[in-house]
Amino acid sequence: MIAPYEFFIALRYLKAKRRHRSVSLNTLISIGGVMLGVAALIATLAVMTGFKEDLRDKILGTNSHIVISDRTHDTMTDYRAVLDRVKKIPHVLAATPFIYNQVLLTSEGSVHGVVLRGIDPALEGTVTDIEKNLVQGSLADLTAPALPADGPAPPEDKALQPKLAIIVGKELAARLGTFLGDTIHVISPTGTPGPLGIVPKIRKFEVVGIFDSGMYEYDSTLAYISIETAQAFFNLGDAVSGLEVKVDDIFAADRISRTIEEALGFPYGARDWMTLNKNLFSALQLEKMMMFIILVLIILVASFNIVGTLTMIVVEKSREIAILKTMGATRREVMRIFMVDGLVIGGVGTAIGIPLGYVVCYLLQTFYTLPSDIYYISHLPVKIRSLDVALVSLLAVTISFIATLYPSWQAARLNPSEALRYE
Repeated sequence: MIAPYEFFIALRYLKAKRRHRSVSLNTLISIGGVMLGVAALIATLAVMTGFKEDLRDKILGTNSHIVISDRTHDTMTDYRAVLDRVKKIPHVLAATPFIYNQVLLTSEGSVHGVVLRGIDPALEGTVTDIEKNLVQGSLADLTAPALPADGPAPPEDKALQPKLAIIVGKELAARLGTFLGDTIHVISPTGTPGPLGIVPKIRKFEVVGIFDSGMYEYDSTLAYISIETAQAFFNLGDAVSGLEVKVDDIFAADRISRTIEEALGFPYGARDWMTLNKNLFSALQLEKMMMFIILVLIILVASFNIVGTLTMIVVEKSREIAILKTMGATRREVMRIFMVDGLVIGGVGTAIGIPLGYVVCYLLQTFYTLPSDIYYISHLPVKIRSLDVALVSLLAVTISFIATLYPSWQAARLNPSEALRYE
C-alpha cells in the first residue's frame, strides 16, 4: 500500500522550483513522449485493423464462406443430393452450386484471360454480395436461355442469335473497352474434337451487367454467366465444380467446414475463406505485429526520458531523501515515492494519448484521401478496437513503471550521512 505522504511527496518532486526549471521541463517531455507513443500506436493499429476488415469484407462480398468440392474429380455430378444434405447442417444459412473455369474474353483489339463463373442467379445473392456490387444490370438478366452445347453455330444475324448473357467486372470492362449491351467473344480451351485436333469453342455473349467489388483483382479477372449456360458451354452435362456455402459466423467457418466434411464424408472436402486466403491474411497480421513492435520504440524512448527525469530528481532531492530516511522512512517507502512519479508520468501520458489517438483516427478517416486510380479505396479505413486500446494503455503504463526501477533503487540506497555531510 502507498501511504498518503508518499503520494504527496511524489507529486511535489515532479514540480520544479524557480531555480530548477529543467526538472519540470523533463517531466513534460517524458509525458509528451508517452502521449505521442500511445497516440501513434492507437492510430496505426486502427488503420491496420481497418484495412484487414475492409479487405475481408470485400473478399467475402465476392466469395462464399465455405467451398465444397469433390477431391477425386474436377466436377460434382450428385450436387443436388449433396446440396440438400449441406442445408440441413447446423449454422449453414444458404448454399448454391457453381462452375469455375478459365477462358479468354475478346473484343475488338483486346484479349484477356479471366475466370468465368457459372452461378444460379436466383441463389447466388444468398451466399455472396454480387447483387449488391452490381453498378449496372442485375443477376436476373443472366436467366436468358442458353445456347445448346452441341447445337449449330449461331447465325450471323445478331437479331437471330440466342441471347447469351455475361456480367463482367468494372476493370475488365474498361480493359476490353465494352459497355452495357456490347458483345464480346468467350473462348473456351476445352473445345470439341475436330479433324485437326481440339477446336476451341467460341461463343458470343452480351454484356448485361457490370459489377464493382472494390477489389482490383476481382474486377479485372472475373466474369459471371448462368450455370445452365456454363454447363452447356463447357460440355459438363448436369455437373458443377462445387458448392458455395454461407454460414452464420464467419469466424467459426473453419470449425463448420470440418463439420461439413464429417457429415458428407469422403470424397467431399470443404475449405473455409480463411484457408483459401491464408497467405494474404497471414501477411497482414505479420505486418500489423511488426508495426506494433516498431512503434513501441516510441514509448521505450519516452521511458529513457523517465529514467533521466527521475535520476535528476534523485540527485536534486538527495538532501530531502536523506532527511526522510533519518526520520524513519524505509528503503521500500523511498522506492515507492519514485515509482509513483513514473506511474504518474506514464498514466498522464496515456490518459492524454488515448483521446489524441482517437482524434488522429478521425482526422485520417475524414480528411486523408487516397488516389482512386492507384488504391481500391478513396479513404483510409479506420477501425478502433477496445482490446487494442487496452493493450496499448497497459503496455505504456508497464514500460513507465519498469523505467522507475533503477532511479527508485538508486534513491533507496542513498546513505543519509553522505548526503548531509556537506549541507
